[in-house]
Amino acid sequence: MASKAYPVATAAAADWRDFLALTKPRVLTLVVFTGLCGLLAAPQSIHPVLGFTAVLCIALGAGAAGALNQWYEADLDAMMARTANRPLPAGRMERQSALHFGVGLGIFSVLLMGLALNLLAAAILAVSILFYVVVYTVWLKRRTPQNIVIGGAAGAFPALIGWAAATGRVETLPVLLFALVFLWTPPHFWALALFINSDYARAGVPMLPAVAGQRATRIQILLYTVPMVAAAVAPWAMGLTGAIYGIGASLLSAVFLLLAAQVGFSRETDPARMKAERRLFGFSILYLFLIFGLVVADKVLA
Repeated sequence: MASKAYPVATAAAADWRDFLALTKPRVLTLVVFTGLCGLLAAPQSIHPVLGFTAVLCIALGAGAAGALNQWYEADLDAMMARTANRPLPAGRMERQSALHFGVGLGIFSVLLMGLALNLLAAAILAVSILFYVVVYTVWLKRRTPQNIVIGGAAGAFPALIGWAAATGRVETLPVLLFALVFLWTPPHFWALALFINSDYARAGVPMLPAVAGQRATRIQILLYTVPMVAAAVAPWAMGLTGAIYGIGASLLSAVFLLLAAQVGFSRETDPARMKAERRLFGFSILYLFLIFGLVVADKVLA
């Protein structure tokens, strides 16, 4: 696959906004929120300063992974309309600067987590960064349409890290939350891929719609939604959460399943007219925010 050339940055082109953009702030919002919820839902409370430090480390680690992802994928970003204005393909930053920024941020986040909180949280944070950069970005994304399935584990770590930062151990509830995000990732990203498939195809990224076709992708969205719903209600069924979470998660998951079914049975092929896919993608983001918010609300209000 031929790579599109992108502008070479001048030494003084990048400013703080470009470094912030490297961290993928929109993605960071959900990562930080799920990490915070994992920390707050833990049975042990920690000093607010330590709690802030833990969430900061999660944010810095995720930002480092985002920066290294953009460093490695600058050629792909240059070929996709939605990413062409990122600092590297737009020529506002040198690749070496992005690499140094990402590596430095990642090392600092892991060291600070280990020194301020505990080694288990630091180790899981390090694994999450390496998983996203090495397993997903370098190994999977350009090679297999299952990139999102396996790579989804990278985005599932924050709740686990938050819980481990507070308790120093891993227990059943954060593992179920990990499974929930892991299973949520394919329907979320494949819904997006259905209506921006031309972007991925132009860059040569083997997303499922481009490789297996829209029909297979729709079926897979529905198939992954079913175990995701099971993972969402499992904490209530296992007695790990109360009725506040259980009823809320059940209702939200029913809506998700309905939207996924609409996508699964849709025959629409024109991306501009894919309303069901856009609804599922938009709701999936809200869904995760609300589900994790319910975990904390259930603990506080129960």
